[in-house]
Parts: sequence; structure tokens; C-alpha cells
Amino acid sequence: MSQHAVGPRAVSRSVAFLLTAGVLAVPALAGCGSEDPAGKPLAGQDIQPAARDRITDGGTLRWAVDSVPDTLNTFQSDADPTTTRVAQAVLPSMFRMNADGRPERNPAYLESAKVVETEPKQVVLYKLDQQAVWSDGREIGAADFAAQWRALSGKDTAYWTARNAGYDRIQKIERGDNALEVRVTFSRPYADWRSLFSPLYPKDVMGTPDSFNDGARKKLKVTAGPFLVKKLSRKDEEITLTRNPRWWGRPAKLSEIVLRTVPRDKRAKELAAGAIDLAEIAPSEARRITVAARPRGSSSPVMGAEADQKPRGGKAAAKRARQQQALRGFEVRKSLEPAFTQLALNGAEGPLADERVRRAVARALDRKELAKAVLKPLGLPAVPVGSHLALSGQAAYADNSGALGGQDTKEAQALLADAGWVRGGPIKEEKKKGEKAAGAEGEKAGKSSEDESRNDDGEYIVGSDGKDRQDDKDRQDGKAHHDKDPNHLAQDGKQYKQPHQGGAPGAYAPMGTAAPAGREAAPLAKNGKPLTLRFVLPSGPGSQTLRTVADRIARMLERVGIGTEISKVSDESYFKDHIASGQYDLALYSWPASAFPATDARPVYAKPVPAADGSLNVEQNYTRVGTDQVDQLFDQAVATLDEGESRSLIRKADSRIWAAAGSIPLFQRPQLVAARKNLVNTGAFGLGTPVYEDMGFLKKGAKPASGPSGASSPSGA
Repeated sequence: MSQHAVGPRAVSRSVAFLLTAGVLAVPALAGCGSEDPAGKPLAGQDIQPAARDRITDGGTLRWAVDSVPDTLNTFQSDADPTTTRVAQAVLPSMFRMNADGRPERNPAYLESAKVVETEPKQVVLYKLDQQAVWSDGREIGAADFAAQWRALSGKDTAYWTARNAGYDRIQKIERGDNALEVRVTFSRPYADWRSLFSPLYPKDVMGTPDSFNDGARKKLKVTAGPFLVKKLSRKDEEITLTRNPRWWGRPAKLSEIVLRTVPRDKRAKELAAGAIDLAEIAPSEARRITVAARPRGSSSPVMGAEADQKPRGGKAAAKRARQQQALRGFEVRKSLEPAFTQLALNGAEGPLADERVRRAVARALDRKELAKAVLKPLGLPAVPVGSHLALSGQAAYADNSGALGGQDTKEAQALLADAGWVRGGPIKEEKKKGEKAAGAEGEKAGKSSEDESRNDDGEYIVGSDGKDRQDDKDRQDGKAHHDKDPNHLAQDGKQYKQPHQGGAPGAYAPMGTAAPAGREAAPLAKNGKPLTLRFVLPSGPGSQTLRTVADRIARMLERVGIGTEISKVSDESYFKDHIASGQYDLALYSWPASAFPATDARPVYAKPVPAADGSLNVEQNYTRVGTDQVDQLFDQAVATLDEGESRSLIRKADSRIWAAAGSIPLFQRPQLVAARKNLVNTGAFGLGTPVYEDMGFLKKGAKPASGPSGASSPSGA
């Protein structure tokens, strides 16, 4: 699934344990009526829209990013979100995401693109804009499409590619009736053809393994977007983009965009110092900016949060006062990311290998309460996510959670009883707080996480836009590593990052202690062994929200007799040593949502299959729960060119994923962005792709478009 374009694609695999979902009645899908179940995004874009004639011609936008990437090639396994951001500004994309998270033709590059033949083979005809040229003056054409297909098809292992899904279904690419037409013939029907060639690299990059593997790591000599890559400096930790003089579309308003590496715990300081203009921030920083922007003397609550903590006096107070004054020039723009946080249940072994226990865990959860705890204080709609495969507003979305059912304590207890778990004996006491810190490093990181000034939301998110997070050569070894930022997950030996936001510190329920008044369920046991689940969490700074959510989940499970043993581990080992390797019972992390779930989501929910060495390959299905039926529905959906039928198949697959109870979607991740007040057409993009040529600073005296940043006001805010 993905943040702006395409998302996780299957390549690497890990050892797992084979499970199937039991028989469970699935209710009729929401899509059967006349009303579109996809609905609208829960929160619109918040980008302070303004007409181009109100925007100054020129200026430099200084934009905080998490890192200078190791490559500018989004199809390589060590690409990251900054790689994607650069690609969006400097390279062609045949399709981009609109505000509803749905693919739309990019008119700067395409006059049209459609399926022109289905028999005997599917043929897509692209008609390119007649002015579309690379920055060296050469026309964009079939040679570039063909070079990208050959590099990403998976046939030549000399290319170190991170994904090939979709490209491996192409049979040939040829010029059409003229140089502006490109005919793509598929060997097998491919419903998600719009996911391809976004971005499109020049044949100079894709043409040979050497140029693909190394040529685009530090520079892009040839581009075709509103901006060019002027300079990449790892020493200064900056990437400078400048206007492309050969750009044929609407001229870029900004002269330059400087993507500058700024650690998340230092962004408020850098904003106040005037060093950056735009940055994703934590809730604690958002509160500071909101407080600074309030009229003096106002006592109204800010974002539902507790009072802003201020030093009582001395130099620290004076410094903070100066920063608060400087922050008056900024505002917080907020939306919801195209990603959701889930509770993962490892079905490979232990109590959760029994589907009844997994379903009991799910039925014990009050997902509305969890969403409310995270999103309501931020003024964002606190609505639980109802699909594993899409988000509200996206074409494939429907709330299929009814296939499993909502919170029901009695039903959860009945399921546990049916599975043989009965009241009988106390749960063994663990450490005083019910936590198992993973060594001194974990303890140290856990303490530092309590410093709210270093707060990020810590909601680990797997993968990033437009990239498979695994390399073909890692297919069998199931490796997973972290990138430079501990607040981002990477997997299968490669680094990928996603934006994060802050959260509130969390606490943990003591293990083996009596439940507070009103909790009726005694601890359950089976054959003398207590029903205790290992709940693994990261310990580093930025994990407060995760731990708050985990604490609430633990209390909900306690009510039905399920104990939790919370283990805090270092950020570096959280994913690699626990999630990817299956060393957990319960865990919290996030997946990006995709406009192309038939392609992107299949490896996340595919049934584990035996490998040559006798182990089980899990692809990206880290819960180890899958069924043949779900796999078949994905296969049918990706090969069905009727869009309505394909969406119906995706929704059926989602219902069965809910029924298997391997993962429980909780809520969309919040997106908080600090922006200089006169900066327009940028901020919290929600489900949409940024339009870089329209970003800029308002002319003096000019006003942005009417309304709250042009976005629909978040419901429930």
C-alpha cells in the first residue's frame, strides 16, 4: 500500500507457520446498494490553496525532511520518502493521486491513456503531451517506457530492483502511429496498469544495470518536471531543486526548493529560528505553534491538549518566550495520512494460532475508543478504519469490519471458553510494571521517550511510496533492517521511511495485579498455563502514542481475561528481530494505503507457502495468517479489467481478511504540518499528491482562497 502512488510489492520472504482461517459467515458487502461505500476522505487536504496570480514569482521554500536519501532512484531498495518527494518534483508521472486518493491522469504528460484492446491481449495506448521533453531537449517517448520495463521486469537480475509487480506482466512496448504514442501490450490482464510509469525515468537511467544501480544515486542529470536537481550535498544534508527552464507546463512559482535534513525533535527550534518554512511536526510542537498563534489573553483549550508546559523563569523562560514569538508566523495544517495503524496478531504459534482466540482479541477491542484517544485531541475525525485494503474516499474502500464484528465482551469470553481457556489460577507476575525492557539500551531509550520535546508519534509504518521494500536477492532470507531514523521501519535488508507525528506518553498496566473495580473477568488459563500474550513495543523517543494505545488495548483484553506481557525493545531491533522474525504475539505498526490494492496489498495478506528449504515464505505477511480464498480473490481482482468487478473482489477479500483476524485496523495516522502563514498550496496533503509548480508565497496584501485551507472541515473535529 502506498502514500502517494504505489506501495509495498512482494519480493522477500521470511520463515512462518502455515495457518488457515476457519469457517465464518461473511455478511453481504456494503457495495451492493446504490450508495458508493467508498465515501469521502475523513479529512481533506489542508494546504492553504491560492490562485497562481496571488503568488509571488520566486522565493525559496526550505522544507524539513528526515534524511538525504542514499539514492534518487525510487525503484531501488534503499530509496526513502525524500527520494519520492524529489521524484514527484522532477520526473514525469503518468498518473498521480487526487485529494480522494484515487489515480488521475497527469495532464502535464498525458493527453490520454486507456485500454484500447483486450483480445487477444490487453493493450494500453498512451498519448503523450506534444511538448513533453527531457531537460536535455529529447522528446519523452517509447524508448523511455521500454527501458523502464526491461529494467523492472525482473528478467535481468543485474538490475538491483526493489519491485517488479506489474512490469512483469508486460509483453512488449512499442511506438504507436507517431512519436507521441506508446503502445504497451500485456502478456496477462493487469487491472492496476495505472500504477506503472509513475515516476518515469529517462532511458539514460534505466538503460543499463550500471546506470540503474549507481548512476542515479547522487544526481539526476536528465529530468522532466517543473524542477531540476541542482545539488545533493550529504555534507550539508540538503538537496536543492531549482526551476527547470525546459518545463512546458505551468511555470513553477518558487525559484528553489531546499529539502533540508532536520531531526524531528529539533524542528520547533528550527522553525522559530527561521531556518525552515515547512515541516511535519509532533503534537507537542503543534500545540506550541497553536498557542503562539492565539490572541493574547485567550484561555481557550488548544487541540484538546493539556496546558503548554513553560519554564517558570530565568534564561530558559526568556529563550522560550522568544521562540514563541517567532512561532507566531506559523500555523498548523492538519489532515490524515494515507496510512493506518493496526494491531498485528501473530498466528504462527502460541494461543493466537487458534482463530477463536484471535477473534476474541478483536471482539474485546473498542476501536472507536482507541481512535478517539489518538485523534480527538488533535481535532481530527476519530473514526476507526474499516478496511485493510483502502481508506475512506479511495475507490476500493468499504467498511467490512462487520465480517468480524464490533466490541462484545460476552462474545469474546464465549470464544475463549470454546477454545478451552477458563478461569483457573493467577497470571504469573512479571516485572513490577509488567514490562520486559530489552537490555540497557532499551531502558535508556524508554527513559528518553518521556521527554515530550523529543516526541514523534512512533507509529511505525512499514514501507514507503512506490517501493517494494525488499530486494530480489533477499527473497529467501527474510532480513529486515532499520534506517537512520529510529522512528521509521524498514524491512528485508533495505531502508524505507515514512513521516511520523507525535503522541502523548503512555503507561502500562501492571501484570498479575487485580483488575480495578468493575472488571469482572478473572485471568484465564488452559492446562495450568495462563493466557498471557507477548505485546512487543519500541522503547525509543517518539513511541508515546504507540504505548498509550498499547496500554488501552491491554486493559481491554484484561476485561475478558487475557493477560499481556509488555516487552519494550530497542527501535533498532523492534522490526528486524521481532515483527519480521515472528517473535511477538501482539504488536502495533502501520501500513500505507494504496490506490492499487490488488497489486500492493496481496503480499501483505498472502497465505504463507513452503520454501525449498522446508521453511515457510511469508512475503510481507508478518502475522502469518492467510487463506487460499483471499489469495484467489486478489488474483482475480488484479486480472479483471472491469473496474467495478475488481473493486467488488477487493472488498470480498477484505471481508475474509477481517474474518481471519490476523490484523485489526485501528485508525488513520494523523498528519500535522507547520507552515509559514504566507506559504500556500502546500501543507498536509492527505491522500493527494503535491503539485510542486503551484507552491509559493503570497504576494503582499494578497489573501488565500476562502475557507479553511480549502479543505473540507474535518468531521468530528
